[in-house]
Amino acid sequence: MASLTDEIKRRRTFAIISHPDAGKTTLTEKLLLFGGAIHVAGAVKSNKIKKTATSDWMEIEKQRGISVATSVMGFDYGDYKINILDTPGHQDFAEDTYRTLTAVDSVIIVVDVAKGVEQQTRKLMEVCRMRNTPVIIFVNKLDREGRDPFDILDELESELKIGVRPLSWPINIGAKFKGVYNIYENSLDLFKPDKQKVQERVEITDLTDPRVDEAVGEADASKLRDDLELIGGVYPEFDKEEYLRGKLAPVFFGSALNTFGVKELLDCFVKIAPYPRPTQAEEREIRPEEEAFSGFVFKIHANMDPNHRSCIAFVKVCSGKFERNAPYKQVRTDKVMRIAAPTAFMAQRKNVVDEAYPGDIVGVPDTGNFKIGDTLTQGENLHFRGLPSFSPEMFKYIENTDPMKSKQLEKGIRQLMDEGVAQMFVNQFNGRKLIGTVGQLQFEVIQYRLLHEYGAQCRWEPLSLYKACWIESDDDSALEAFKKRKHQFMAVDREGRDVFLADSNYVLQMAQNDFPAIRFHFSSEF
Repeated sequence: MASLTDEIKRRRTFAIISHPDAGKTTLTEKLLLFGGAIHVAGAVKSNKIKKTATSDWMEIEKQRGISVATSVMGFDYGDYKINILDTPGHQDFAEDTYRTLTAVDSVIIVVDVAKGVEQQTRKLMEVCRMRNTPVIIFVNKLDREGRDPFDILDELESELKIGVRPLSWPINIGAKFKGVYNIYENSLDLFKPDKQKVQERVEITDLTDPRVDEAVGEADASKLRDDLELIGGVYPEFDKEEYLRGKLAPVFFGSALNTFGVKELLDCFVKIAPYPRPTQAEEREIRPEEEAFSGFVFKIHANMDPNHRSCIAFVKVCSGKFERNAPYKQVRTDKVMRIAAPTAFMAQRKNVVDEAYPGDIVGVPDTGNFKIGDTLTQGENLHFRGLPSFSPEMFKYIENTDPMKSKQLEKGIRQLMDEGVAQMFVNQFNGRKLIGTVGQLQFEVIQYRLLHEYGAQCRWEPLSLYKACWIESDDDSALEAFKKRKHQFMAVDREGRDVFLADSNYVLQMAQNDFPAIRFHFSSEF
């Protein structure tokens, strides 16, 4: 029987993040292909192949060709158990991605060789830096024309503010792309464009080997030798400890669509990436190898299965062993619950699991019992922090266009808000519901999902607001005076907390000056 420590050491839980269109979902597919979890990769945007990407299973994702929800997939690769969280790259869904980063031990960032580092990638890197999450970078789309690899390395260092060290190196790019030299394992991989199969490999121990010249031609072979000598001179040797501390990012080159350079990435990843680490709760640090089970909900997804209208709470196991039907305490409500049908995911395909270990993500059927950030334990009162909701920047009133369907609309809004894609407030002045998001696309997604998943129709009424911020004060009379003065701009969130709707930056600053006893918060964690 494998011990708890053995199980922990073979787990690798990571997220793949990038700017939209850098090839993140395609890379996820190819990793699953190597893990034997799928046998044919769905070309994500191709209309010829009707199998769309395994991780983009929501109807709207297939139509738009973008990922709007984090999907979780687990598979075995050799002796390792790998859990991938594929995140949305689109900035309107950044919040989902921020929360996902609280549930992983390391991250792979995908960068497009032609576009380099884009704004969204910088933001996500900030979050990794805050948490000292180790990062590996995969430079994608080498079979297309792009920028010089040395320029890309410089840009990665300056834009992401992290040391880099290439562990593979391309031989030309674009139309002349011939392959990649694997620095980590000293082998040469020759490129043959193929979306389903894996390329051939030449094992060499020494770069002076004449087979290198035979494989790629003399001119390219000598350029490769020069490049590698330069890399050796400019970049420090790869140091695993620096990588684990989040200070150094190994860089790999390849083409995910053509399944090239992906296996090198995966083989190196399982060797160097961290296994599950301790998690910081408010009360104490929780170590994965503790006997008692603990875990937290980092995401809730409505309608994983449109036939059953069910919600699923994603629980990250932090310590101990999770067992089906065992009594666990939900700390926020102080209730004991037994989970009869916990599931593990392969995108939408779910299998019921009997046990799970630290690092694993378990899906728990949710009938409205869970909120994001909830903790499950074997009795101890623990609270995990670090799952914020940010104050929204776009607002619209939501109106029901079909009075016969008001129940469906209520339920749909409630479940979609539980997912944390957007936030709902009730205006205290006129009693109307308003939805706040960080981007326009979310309104379209909500409207689409309400119609297709709940049969409810809504229309949006625009509203010009600058920011919604949570307010609190130790001085009750000051709070009352504020609410009286600003009664037209007061709302409550779903927890019943007071929210001030500021219609301009000026109004917000004046309010902060005029009411020094009031604290204004721009994220829901305070």
